[in-house]
Parts: sequence; structure tokens; C-alpha cells
Amino acid sequence: MSHDRTPPARSDARSARPDDVERFHGLVLSDFQRRAISAIRSGANVLVGAPTGAGKTLVAEYAIEDAVRLGRRAIYTAPIKALSNQKYRDFKAAGIDVGLLTGDVTLDPRAQVLVMTTEILRNAIFEGSRELDDVEYTIFDEIHFLDDPERGAVWEESLIFAPPRMRFICLSATVPNIAELGEWIGEIRERSLVVVESHRRPVPLTHWIWQPGRGLTTFAALDKARRAHHAKGPKSRVRERFVEPDLDALFDELCSRGDLPILCFAFSRKDCEKLARKNGGRDLLTREEHERMRALQEELVRLFQLEPDALSRPYLAMARRGLGYHHAGMLPIEKELVERMFTSGLIKMLFTTETFAVGINMPARTVVFNSLKKFDGTSVDWLTTREYLQMAGRAGRQGIDTEGLVVSAIVPRDLPDAPLARLSQGLAEPVQSHFGLSYSSLLHLVSRLSRERVAEAWEKSFHRFQLRDLSAKRQDKDRKRVHRGVEARLAFLDALGYLRGDELTPRGKTARAINGYEVQLTELAWSGLLENLPPQALVMIFTAQVYEDRRPRGGTFVPAKWFGPLRREIDRTMGALAAKEAGFGIPDALKAPDWGLTGAALAWCDGRSFDELSEFAEASPGDICRTFRMALQLLRQLKHAIDPAWDLGEQLAQAMALLNRDEVDARAQLELG
Repeated sequence: MSHDRTPPARSDARSARPDDVERFHGLVLSDFQRRAISAIRSGANVLVGAPTGAGKTLVAEYAIEDAVRLGRRAIYTAPIKALSNQKYRDFKAAGIDVGLLTGDVTLDPRAQVLVMTTEILRNAIFEGSRELDDVEYTIFDEIHFLDDPERGAVWEESLIFAPPRMRFICLSATVPNIAELGEWIGEIRERSLVVVESHRRPVPLTHWIWQPGRGLTTFAALDKARRAHHAKGPKSRVRERFVEPDLDALFDELCSRGDLPILCFAFSRKDCEKLARKNGGRDLLTREEHERMRALQEELVRLFQLEPDALSRPYLAMARRGLGYHHAGMLPIEKELVERMFTSGLIKMLFTTETFAVGINMPARTVVFNSLKKFDGTSVDWLTTREYLQMAGRAGRQGIDTEGLVVSAIVPRDLPDAPLARLSQGLAEPVQSHFGLSYSSLLHLVSRLSRERVAEAWEKSFHRFQLRDLSAKRQDKDRKRVHRGVEARLAFLDALGYLRGDELTPRGKTARAINGYEVQLTELAWSGLLENLPPQALVMIFTAQVYEDRRPRGGTFVPAKWFGPLRREIDRTMGALAAKEAGFGIPDALKAPDWGLTGAALAWCDGRSFDELSEFAEASPGDICRTFRMALQLLRQLKHAIDPAWDLGEQLAQAMALLNRDEVDARAQLELG
């Protein structure tokens, strides 16, 4: 299905007619790829909606090469850093002049093609960077992330305020309201937009359910299984409540059928490792594959300059039998090694969390769900259809498989309520805007537009657009609610001394330059609390600002000898700041420091190895590394935001040097890889 609108003529349009586009890179284009490329050649913005694995990236690659031919630049944005890193490597391997900007890493920022996070693009747009003057295309990969409650506003702000000449190539999984999304983009951008939609997968999927004792059955057999469940006596049904899925028989069957490789999605890190260990007795590699895996691992150890004894680590020993696990609790370098072994075809059974499905091109023959429920941060609930389709879409490899197999394990207690009909019909939830302006965004907009015009950002938002079919009374009520929220935040910034009418004060300019925790860090910097502190203390403070212990039993005890008086003073300062914010009726209070990684942060500053940090924190290595990298970003942002004459700048630089080594040094890892 296509919603094509005729774009305006373009002064530098290609001489070839749109219907001449049949091949690219020697590949015969599918119908939706031809239509998307034709729209690019005609001068329009393009929004492509197609299933996972259908080949949306090829459209982006065409736009990138088109920009290079024109002697202009292209930007590729992705929602997660792992995808940004993969795209950077892919473009580099293709001989493209490419740079990378993710906050963790800055490489070749003047390259013709830049891979970056959406936050960095948004900041460049707000700052009016001249670096964007020669950008022909910006590619938004996974643009349905626009409805992310925490980060989605960044996509909207980028689309609303980007320079008029910049063209957008937006890629999305299939969503039911893609025409609505396209209509909004077409309304806020000067160029018209072509929406190209496809529901066809190059490799079709077959969906099955698996039940203990029943084996593989089709979704259509669900009603029969439910009737059998209800026919059992109450005592039998009570016993079934405690039955956990034992997938051994399922994996035995899949292995015997040759349905490898398998991606098994489990929704906790603990389940990933538990399932991997439970299947550790399997050996899924042939003798020749064993030799290839050993050679590959030795090459990876050399390439990433690991210690020779790294080969004895459990995840590498497991991989030598063709099994693996992958989740956010692992160190970034460990995840990358697992990814490389999987893409080599030598990991045949991988247990992973859902982030493995986002954008990264790592398909398998079979996808298995060990459950269709997951913890969403507050409660355990069924997967959304979009989540299911995103993960299921990893099944089926183009050019290898004639079909992809998707298997959902269902235990008896879940039979009555399992939403298999919803999932099997494949109609994903619509994209919904969660537009909201951060303090940093408000400061940018006041300095760019004036405070009276700040509300224009919301008026142009997708959220506002989605209200257009509601009654005038409801629209007016929502408008007043948003305006009250904006005014409350502006009043809070006034009270902090960040604004003087339409002008930003020096404090306000500091906060504007920080992305996340901007108010907390600005207040700490301007209060003098950070002055004359040793760099170890700064590392501790910035780590605490980022870290959030999500364990239900509460925080970690931190001895007073670890800068106890300083921590108490900062807690008092942040508590007063949160109370002042609450006084303006602003929900979602500013995050308070969490000192749970204090011991690990100080040990790292003292030169301890990452393996030793488990003595000082209960957090996983992956969580610690990710927190340290985020703290490093904040240190870097504050250093750039303050007056260069401040002595604090040198202290921040020393803290960065202490923090940015070994596993935390993202740039070193990327360059090694």
C-alpha cells in the first residue's frame, strides 16, 4: 500500500525517470524500494514503512550515495549506540568517508557521512550549527521510536526545527498510522513527503506455539488447547499455575529438524544466562566449525588486545560449543564479541534480551520466545504487538531460508489470557506522541524564538497533530494543560536565575549546553560545591547523578569514609532544588543522586581492574560500564559548557582522564574493532 503525493520539481533532480530505477548495487529492487528511490530522485522527503528484514536500509544507502555524488553530506541517526556503531563499521567497510558522533565517541566529524545519535543532531539544530549547511539528507532509522516516552521528543524537535533545505529519509517498522505520521511530517516540512508502505516480507514467517507435553502446534489450535485446559479439574489447573516452561524438548526438536540458528528471546538477564547454561551440554558445531570458531576467537582476542586467558571466560567457552547469551549486563566488548561470533554463523543458539532485535542486522532461521510476558518497569504484562513483531522479524535469512520459524512457549496457566490472536494478526500499535520539552530544550527555544513563541514547538508537534480529530473543547483543554506546564517550567528557570526575559543568563547558557541532568549539574557547578575537589570526588558525584539502583530492596550502604560530608551536602542541595521545582507544580521530580556505585567509582579511579569492581558494587559489569560512560559524557558536557577561565575545567579534565580507560574507553574499543 502506498500513499504517494506528487512532490515539487527540484532544480537538481536526476535526469533519469523514476521508473528507470530497477537495480541498485546489482540487486533487483522490490516494489517499495523502487517507489522510495523514485521519490528521492524526484526531490521529496520519504517515509518508508516495511517489516523488519525487508530491506529498508537499502533506501538509506541510496540516499547516502546520492549525497556523495552531489558533493554534499548525509547524516544517519539511530536510536541506540550499538546500531550507530554497526552502521559506522558497515559504511567504513564500504569505503565511504564516514564519521561517528555518539557522545561516547567522536570520530572524523567533518566526514561526508556522519552517523550520530538523534540527541546530537537535535543539539546541532538548536545551536544553529553551520556544520548542517551542506547536509542533503538526514536518515531517521527506526523513526517509530518517536513514541518513546523518555526520548521521543528529540525526534519531533529535530523534524520541526531542522533547516528547511535538509531532506529526511525516515525508516520505520510497519505501523497502522504511518499515513498520519507522514501527513504530519509533510505539514511541518517545506518539501512534500511520499509515504511508501509495504507489508511483504522477503522471507515469510510461520508462527507456532509450544506447550509442555503437547509440542509444536499452530496458533489456530489455540481454541482447542484452551478448551482442554478448561476441561481439567480445578486442582489440576491450580497445579499448572506452578509449571515453568522447560524448553529442552523444544530445542531438541528444533535441533533435530535443523532449524538452526535459533535466537531465543528471554526478558531478564538472569533467564538468558540460565537458559544458556541449561543448554550448555549441547555441542552444536561440526569438527570443521570447531576449528573455525577457535580461530575466530583467537583473532578476536588479538584484535581487541585481550589477555590470552580471556579464552577461558565462560561466554567464550560456551561459544566453542555453538551457544551464547547477550544482554545489557555484559560489558560492551563482551557483547560485541558475541555479536561477531553470531554473524559468523558459528553461534547456533543465542539467548538474548529484546535490545538485540532493535535495528541490528542479525537474523536467524528460528526465533523462540521463552515467554510472551515481560516486566515493563512497573509490572509484568504481555508483549505489545510491535515488540513481538520486532523480535519475530529476526526469523528468516534472505537468500538462505524459504521461511522463518517463530515459536512462542506457552505454559498452561497463561493459556486463558495469552493474546495470540492479537499477535498473530500482526497489527502493531499506532505511533503515539509523548512530546514534552526538557529544560535544555526550553532554554534553546527561548534564545532562538523568544519565550512567547516557545509554545509554537508544541503547536507543531505530532502530539498536537494527533488531537485534530477531537472536539474543540478537548483540544482547548489539552492546549491549556501544555501551556501551563511550559509556563511552570519557565517560571522555575526564572527562579533559578537562568532567564532574564528573553535573554539567557550565564547560568542559563551553562544549562542549555548540557543534555540531561542540566539543572542538577548547573546548580552544582555554580554553587561552588565542585570547586577544589579531587578528581576522584568528581567521578563519584557524576556517577551518582546518572546511576539508579533498580533493585527492589533499596540502595547500597556507602561508608562515611567515602566523602561522607560532601555527599550529605550534595544531597541537601539536590533536595532543596527538587523541593523548589515541586513548588511550581512540576511533576516528575529531578532525579536525586544515587551513591550505590561510589565504591566502584573510587576503586576504578584508583586503578582497579573491571573484574575487581564486583567487590565494591552489586551492579552488573555492563551497568557499571554504561554508568561510567554516561558520567564521562556529563563531565565532558559540563567542561564545554562552563567559562574556560574557570579552574573547574581542569579538575573536570582530570576526572575524565581517570574515568576514561580500558573498558570504559568506547573510542579505543571501536578503533580496535
